[in-house]
Amino acid sequence: MRRVAVTGVGAVSALGVGAESLWENASAGVCGIRPLVNITLDRLNVRYGGQAQAFDAAAHFEPKQIVMMDRAALLGLVAAREAFDQSRPELEDAYAGGVIFGAAIGHDTYDEAYRKFYEDRQDRLHPLTIPRIMPNGATSHISMAFGLRGAAFATASACASSTHAIGLAFHYIRSGQLDLAVTGGTDAPLCVGVLKGWEALRVLSRDVCRPFSRDRAGLAVGEGAGVLVLEEWERARARGADILGEIVGFGMSADAADLTAPDMNGAARAMSQALRDADLAPEAVGYINAHGTGTRLNDQTEVAAIRKVFGAHADRMAVSSTKSMLGHAMCGGGALELIVTLLGLKRGVLTPTIGFHERDPNCDIDCVPNEARAARVEYAISNSFAFGGLNAVLAVRAAPG
Repeated sequence: MRRVAVTGVGAVSALGVGAESLWENASAGVCGIRPLVNITLDRLNVRYGGQAQAFDAAAHFEPKQIVMMDRAALLGLVAAREAFDQSRPELEDAYAGGVIFGAAIGHDTYDEAYRKFYEDRQDRLHPLTIPRIMPNGATSHISMAFGLRGAAFATASACASSTHAIGLAFHYIRSGQLDLAVTGGTDAPLCVGVLKGWEALRVLSRDVCRPFSRDRAGLAVGEGAGVLVLEEWERARARGADILGEIVGFGMSADAADLTAPDMNGAARAMSQALRDADLAPEAVGYINAHGTGTRLNDQTEVAAIRKVFGAHADRMAVSSTKSMLGHAMCGGGALELIVTLLGLKRGVLTPTIGFHERDPNCDIDCVPNEARAARVEYAISNSFAFGGLNAVLAVRAAPG
């Protein structure tokens, strides 16, 4: 089977526009979960979120382009441009390049359309409402932007969507169905209607997110996009590409148990499958980028699953949550977290879990509390465990040299 290299990354998140901004702030332990702006808050209890406040669509697109896309697609295309510009792939056959991307509903467009119809009693909506809300919108815009004519589709598995997308892109390249893939995910759920739905679940923190800390009080909703360019390894080396890391394994599972409560066995199965796919012994893994949402049940269940898979080796691994800084970016979260993981392996730094105050005896792991740590790690995994019990895990290897 063919090896798969990462040759480009791009990001828009609560930590800024660009993968370098994401990395610099995440490694410095900066909290991007802040008071929400440009949202009508009078009917909301939540006041904080991982909002991409530095993103201005007008700085990246013409007005005629902006009107074609929901905020989620705008975020995704800007991140894709960055990743593609860094990679600068050489593709002779457009059908050998694909786009496999996490599905993101056009929440902003839905919210605005419903407000106009139900509240303002307008009988005619914007003629591009449907193209803006379709879950494959970002996928289609990215394929058109770069002329990629191969496999192109969107994966829908809630907050595991982008991890599933990256895993499938990895398998498509490894098996020879594609030579190159633009993959990842995007989401922009910070609008009134969606936030009211999250409030109803009673899982939101009133301020920031404190994964694994005994005083954690819930998750913070975020937004953003993470994009990676994957290439067949020898092809990337032959053209002198800067290889940022290697995808080596992918695991999936379904809990088949509950829509909202996670199951330890399902999470463990996905991690074990990723290790088998990579032909890795558990002891080879030095770091886990955890799903780490900051809810009591999710954090405890994930730690139990890690203990089941890694046994005593779990005491020697670092396990941190990027969501403590980004919030939960939903369909874009897994991709953003994988980018942080890859850059951390390449640069010898493990990003922290910030907001950590007190150890929870039910989360007995080294969560890299509050400050980044210098560490040379060759192999890591990145976890995404979604509502509906849909689990996806990626195994990665540090860049050569």
